[in-house]
Parts: sequence; C-alpha cells; structure tokens
Amino acid sequence: MAAAVGPPGPRATDCVTKVALTISCDNLLDMDAFSKSDPMCVLLMNTSGPHWCEIGRTEKIQNCLNPKFSKTLLLDYYFEMVQKLRFEVYDIDSENCSLQDADFLGELECTLGQIVSSRKITRPLVKKDKRPAGKGSITICAEERTDNRVVVFEAAARKLDKKDFFGKSDPFLEFYRQTETGWQLAHRTEVIKSNLNPVWKPFRIPLQSLCGGDVEKSIKVDCYDYNNSGSHDFIGSFQSTLSQIQQGSQTYAAEFDCINSKKKQKKKGYKNSGVIIIKQCKIVKEYTFLDYIMGGCQINFTIAIDFTGSNGNPTLPQSLHYINPQGYNEYLAAIWAVGNVIQDYDSDKMFPALGFGAQIPPTWQVSHEFPINFNPANPFCEGIEGVVTAYQQCLPRVKLYGPTNFSPIINHVAQFGRQALQQQTASQYFVLLIITDGVITDMDETRSAIVRASQLPMSIIIVGVGGADFSAMEFLDGDDGILRSATGEPAMRDIVQFVPFRQFQNGPQEMLAQSVLAEVPGQVTSFFNSMGLKPPHGDAPPSDPSASAPPL
Repeated sequence: MAAAVGPPGPRATDCVTKVALTISCDNLLDMDAFSKSDPMCVLLMNTSGPHWCEIGRTEKIQNCLNPKFSKTLLLDYYFEMVQKLRFEVYDIDSENCSLQDADFLGELECTLGQIVSSRKITRPLVKKDKRPAGKGSITICAEERTDNRVVVFEAAARKLDKKDFFGKSDPFLEFYRQTETGWQLAHRTEVIKSNLNPVWKPFRIPLQSLCGGDVEKSIKVDCYDYNNSGSHDFIGSFQSTLSQIQQGSQTYAAEFDCINSKKKQKKKGYKNSGVIIIKQCKIVKEYTFLDYIMGGCQINFTIAIDFTGSNGNPTLPQSLHYINPQGYNEYLAAIWAVGNVIQDYDSDKMFPALGFGAQIPPTWQVSHEFPINFNPANPFCEGIEGVVTAYQQCLPRVKLYGPTNFSPIINHVAQFGRQALQQQTASQYFVLLIITDGVITDMDETRSAIVRASQLPMSIIIVGVGGADFSAMEFLDGDDGILRSATGEPAMRDIVQFVPFRQFQNGPQEMLAQSVLAEVPGQVTSFFNSMGLKPPHGDAPPSDPSASAPPL
C-alpha cells in the first residue's frame, strides 16, 4: 500500500483526512506493434510554482488498453489548499524502463478537491499539447480512508481447471468489493506460474477497500489463468462475506467452490473448477509511517561512496569525483539532496559514511568497506556537512581502484538491522544510500545480500552518477518483478530503489530526493506491520478487532 503523502508546509495535524484514489482507464492508445500497450499511471502533485513532484504510481498491467489498477494511491487532503494533481499514463515496455524511455499515453490535470467533491470523475486523456490522446479516458474514484485496519490473507487453491493447451494454468486472484455501481477491484494477487494447486504469498487489503468496514457485506473473488496477451482466461469465482470467511478459517481453513457459471450451464454433473482455500483471514490495525516516526522509530542513515577507478582521476575536470570551483560534483549533489531530507528523522544527526573500491593507506590494500574519516572505531560524521567534509578530505588520501562490489557494504549495514530486529521492537530502521558510477561486479553476492536484507528493517537506495550504462541494474527486478538470490531464494519484499542521477541533472535537486525516497515510508510501514511490531510508544492494536467491526 502507498504511504500517505502531502505537500510540504502544513503540519500533520492540519490534515483534514486521508483520501484513497482508485484509477482505471479506457480506450488507451496502442503503442506496441505486435501486442497491446502495457500501461502504468503516475501521480504527480504541484507543490510550488512550476514544480511537479511524483507522489505515487500504480502497478503496470501487461497488454491492456482498458486497465483497472489494483494499487490505490493514498494522499493527505487539506481542505484549505488547492492541491493540483496530474495523472500521467505511460506504456512501460520493460520492468526497468524509465519514464523518459516510455511511450506517453496521455494525462489529466485536476485538483484533489474536484475528485473528492464528486467522489468519481471520468475525463478524457490529453497529450502534452492538450490535444486528445485518441479516445482514451481516465476514471478516478476517491474514498475517505478513516479506518486503518487491514485484512491479512493467506490463500491457496486446489485442483484448478487446466486452461493452457501445452501446460498448466498460471492462476491469480482478484478480490472485489460490492458498491452501488457494481463490483470494484480491491486487490490482485501475484501470478503463480504453471500450478493447479497454487499457494499465494500472504497479502493485506485495507478493510475499507474490501468491504467498506462492514464484515457482512458481500465480497467476490475471481480466479483467472494469466496470459501474456492480456486476455486472461476465467477459471471461476465465489462470493462470500468477510464474516463467513473468518468463521471458516478459525478451525483449519475456509474452502469455497470456484464456480464457472458458463461451464456449469453446459456441463451436466459439473461440481466446480477447483477449490479456493483461505487459510488465514485476520483483521489487524495497520500503523502509518507517521505513527512509527512519532512513536519513536529512528531512521538510521548510512552513506556509501564509490571510489573505483572508473570515476577518473579526481584532480581532472573529466572525473566524476572532481570538485569544481563552485564546490560541486554529482556525488556531493546526491549526498546533499537525499541527506537533507532524511536527516530530519535521525535524532542525533550522526551518520556513518563508508567508501568502497579504493586502495587505502597505510597498506594500500583494496577495501570495499572503509570509513571515509579513516576512524574504524567511530565512522560517524556530524550532520550532512560532516559527511561532505569527510568526503572532500578523503579524496586526496586514497587511490581509486576497483572492482565495484556492493555486497560488503550491504552486509555491513545488515548486521545492525539484524541486531535491531532481535529486540522485537520497531525502534530502528536502516536506510543505505549507495552512490556509484558503474555496473556491479559482484552481482550474485549482491543479490543474495539484498534477499537476506529484505527480511530486516532496511532499505537500499542506489543513485547512479555519470553516463554509464546502468542496464545491469535490472538485477533488482527478478522473475515476475521479484528479486531472487543466485540460488533462487525470493526476496521477502522490495527494498531497493535505483535512480540514475542524469534524470535530475537539469532540475532542482529536491526532485532527486523525492524520487529516491518516495518508497521508503511504504517500506518502513510494510516491514513493521508484517512483523506485527507496533510503534515503540504507540497504543497496542485491538486484540480482536473483527469482533467489533461495525459497518461504516
């Protein structure tokens, strides 16, 4: 789920309410020659003057000109402010495709007030020159999010129909909420490849999105066989209520016949197209990023700097480490931009700053994990200014070398995350910023290190500086968007954000920080909530919220 994002300026207490936006599109332009467009919607907000900043994006839907996005975007709503929004729709051809390389399908500009007052708007999409983007339109539904409870599901299936001629089905589930205007998509699971007895990863759906907070309200669950073409085969469906599902899952599991009504009409003796099994259905309170921060959680920020030889001689202007007369280079710009934002969440403002890929004194051995202040007993720098000073003083004292190994730095920070997790509290979260100019050399070791770190209170931000080809960073996107280790172990969650600095070279540096830090709040809340860890000084969640879940 997206973290609530609001414009800078007003305090959190000034927020009137939180609003969840659900987005769908119709009749999008088809930009692919041999298939349909793969749309994704990006939401931007105008915070000041001409500057727009991204505050969220939906998932990508493959081969679909009429997408219904399952990911909702959550915003803080300020009654007294005009909150200008822009919805941009793109055709994303690959997992690591940047917006600059994607095909633009159209946009809509409006205000949050317009959406909230109507609750649902449908408008035509336009191109950048304001001409119609074909017959494309976008529909945005707004819902006040007054309930922070979520439903935790564990789902599986048994003996699903075989839909693929040369193989088994690739099943996924869609959960729908009943509304006055019909069924509204609330969640879509991941696809399980070639399996008639799938077990899906545990997932969470906001109680309000699933049933409006009313546990007696009907819920519909559809099961499909995924096809790359975008025309998914319908396997079957069932309807129930949250209350019924909970009652069934209290013993062992709630089982529901997956019914395909067309097959049932045609086939005598038809029983079902498989069985959907809900192994767990539990209502819990989900804390927000502000709940954790205001409840005493500290964000620990570590900076790692690439000192490999591919950066060039720091004394020459062509080098990425060359500091010009104005005191600028891309490394410094990234440190300032990201550090200035995140330092507000660290109470002591003491940041460990590490280097890798250099020969260091006095032995001149290559190190992939050294403090840039050359004090292993105390690698901390005072404030972002201290990091900048240490970096400037470190440059003439090391010899740039190589290779570009990430895993030692990741493992170094992960050991602190592991220690924090052993305390079974949500008091510490670790963010590692890696600034690098090149392609990772220890790819397998890095993938394994990230997969292990995904089980810890930790996020990794990678900023690529210079003009190198960073396509090898696609290692962050494994099979079906899930990063896997070299041995195939999947990451528990997505903890890595990669951004090429060159996308922000000509814009305000604040845009870089907003881009690379956009996912951190969601990563913090998803980790602690999934571990059942409450804010250190927060109230305990209700022991049995399902027993007193009144209709809203």
